Amino acid sequence: MSGPGRQAPPPGWYPDPDGTPGFVRWWDGGTWSDVATPAGPGVAVQSSPLLAPPEPEPPSLPPEEEPRTGGGARTAWVIGVSLLTLVAVVVAAVLLGRPGTDPVAGTPAPSAAPLPLPGPEFPPGTVRIIDQASGISYPYLGENWYEFDLGMQAEVTAIAGQYFITQDLTPEGSTFIAQCTSGPLAANLGWAGPSTLQSTTRTVADSVRFNYYPRPNERTVLREEPRTVDGRAAYLYEFQLAWDAPGYDASGERAALLLVDVGRPAPALLYISIPNTHAELYGVIDRVVDAVEVL
Repeated sequence: MSGPGRQAPPPGWYPDPDGTPGFVRWWDGGTWSDVATPAGPGVAVQSSPLLAPPEPEPPSLPPEEEPRTGGGARTAWVIGVSLLTLVAVVVAAVLLGRPGTDPVAGTPAPSAAPLPLPGPEFPPGTVRIIDQASGISYPYLGENWYEFDLGMQAEVTAIAGQYFITQDLTPEGSTFIAQCTSGPLAANLGWAGPSTLQSTTRTVADSVRFNYYPRPNERTVLREEPRTVDGRAAYLYEFQLAWDAPGYDASGERAALLLVDVGRPAPALLYISIPNTHAELYGVIDRVVDAVEVL
């Protein structure tokens, strides 16, 4: 319960109250969920002093030894001098071998592209991205995919997911990326209930084509079909874009849009895009689409 005069923390993901490192648990505003889950991209972990896990107990110290007399003090002094000399050598070596600038930890780079995932399905226990705002979840794609932190996109009102950079700087001064993101559909794209799934998905396809790719470009529709996701009506639109734009590493991209009626005022939109510089990852599209679940 909350202390007097202190409001209970809002619902959300918080560090596991049992103190398990790297795990989070859902707090509904009054009680904890039964199961903890690994923290991953798309999981916005909150903090609150009321819900903080217990501090680990400090390790016990061994009992102090009785001071020695005679040669013991001289031995300790010699060891201390030796350690200081060793530290000085190590520090000098580090400074001499240090580059002019330090790399930023965790910054995605084109050289750190993910490898294709083995097998047609995700293994049991794969970490999932839980998008509470849109009402769907889907697998985290693993090492070198980063939590999406590049700001809002026009087709959604909130965004979660993952990405990696495929080109640091385009002629327009932006980065080019592969992405797998989701969010509640924005209000200006024609949604008027499940009967508009097809028309709305086509409108979204026109919007992303205009907003995020070099122009002019040519579009080839690869797949367009109604689907069912966890018993909910959905619509899939997959297409290939091609362009001839100087300064871009990629000359095309494969993308898929999955619009899911999750029973909320706005449907959930899943957007997956893979530039042809990383065509070996095209198989990610089918695997993720088949693994989407409704919360």
